[in-house]
Amino acid sequence: MWAGRFSKSLDQKADDFNSSISFDSRMYKQDITGSMAHASMLAKQGIIATEDCEKIIDGLAAILADIESGALEIDMGCEDIHMFVEAELTARIGDAGKKLHTARSRNDQVAVDIRLYMRDKSEEIIALLKELIEAVTEQAEANKGVILPGYTHLQRAQPITFGHHLMAYAMMFLRDISRIKVAIARMNYSPLGSCALAGTTYNTDRMFAAEKLGFDGITRNSIDGVSDRDFCLELMSDFSIVMMHLSRFSEEIILWSSWEFSFVELDDSFTTGSSIMPQKKNSDMAELVRGKTGRVYGNLMALLTTLKGLPLAYNKDMQEDKEAIFDSVDTVAICLEVFAPMIKTMKVKRENMYRAAQKGFINATDLADYLTKKGMPFRSAYKIVGQIVAECIEKNCVLDTLSLEEYKKHTDMFEADLFDEISLETCVSKRISAGGTSVGSVEEQIAYVKEELSK
Repeated sequence: MWAGRFSKSLDQKADDFNSSISFDSRMYKQDITGSMAHASMLAKQGIIATEDCEKIIDGLAAILADIESGALEIDMGCEDIHMFVEAELTARIGDAGKKLHTARSRNDQVAVDIRLYMRDKSEEIIALLKELIEAVTEQAEANKGVILPGYTHLQRAQPITFGHHLMAYAMMFLRDISRIKVAIARMNYSPLGSCALAGTTYNTDRMFAAEKLGFDGITRNSIDGVSDRDFCLELMSDFSIVMMHLSRFSEEIILWSSWEFSFVELDDSFTTGSSIMPQKKNSDMAELVRGKTGRVYGNLMALLTTLKGLPLAYNKDMQEDKEAIFDSVDTVAICLEVFAPMIKTMKVKRENMYRAAQKGFINATDLADYLTKKGMPFRSAYKIVGQIVAECIEKNCVLDTLSLEEYKKHTDMFEADLFDEISLETCVSKRISAGGTSVGSVEEQIAYVKEELSK
């Protein structure tokens, strides 16, 4: 394409090094769609003849159909997907195909392609997140009254319902969707028509092409239009947060699946065994999600580092954006595709959860609240309950089994009704504050999530 300026061909190794078609070929649909809009704009503005525009659009439509049907194989010998499409178009329709690149550069062409591609893929990831939220919510609804210990510092802290615990993840994933939607909205402006960096002398209509491609407007500065990759960084950051949430969830599933916890059992279709230990049932899918999180983080850091020292406008370094962002998209998508059915088929061991909740003095706060409601300052109640817990540890008993007489040694405020107040069921049911662990609150959370998903 630059033969007029150069007297000899590019060295083969340099040509291979320079080529991007091995990875940017996945944007063939977006490249063709963008070219169709550009051709329509050129004809509307009288820059090319309507007849040539029709040939170009028909030719591009045929190329797209042939690629998707398998009738046309993308030539990996071309430098990039843009040159492959243009060469194939020219071979099919002749000189009219050579007019397509009028008032356009590969710089704005690739910028529009990747925005279109990331818009499409981001919508797919949102759909996968919704499927996961539905699976989590379904499990939460089925286990809204199941009691287990809630943890802080990985120490048993207070009794909660499993439905409440699961809905925490539903809220995280809802925020992930919100973040991605905001990133899409900020990205949804067309750089097409920025050309190499300075715009063009042709009387183009950038807004017309932008509207045909479903953009909300155009980028307002042509230099920024071709050199901006903020949207890639923003989406990669959002994807990293998605993976962080998945990784935290994976860590809990791995713990819950262990013999030491035995709170849940993953379905056989989402676990593996051992080549030497026949008793093993490993939560490998959750472990892989946890491991792949670092990969997505790495992609974000790689692109941040690539962009940090680049002068304006376009530089070849920016070709490095694609492999990083494509890998992040692929990784997040496959993790979500596996995670949702893994949660959906997960078996909850309710009895084991309840037995664990009976240990660890997780109703100690409720015992302190019992005294506080009778008029004792909370800090005084806190100290007394701490002394009672220490006494129980020494006697190898729990708060529920300590006698009323032993309670009264600490304060006459204790009455027989304290045992009802510190039962696990009461501890959970009386946590009626908004967003709390009571069954009613969990039901409200589920209703809220379902409403958000329907929007």
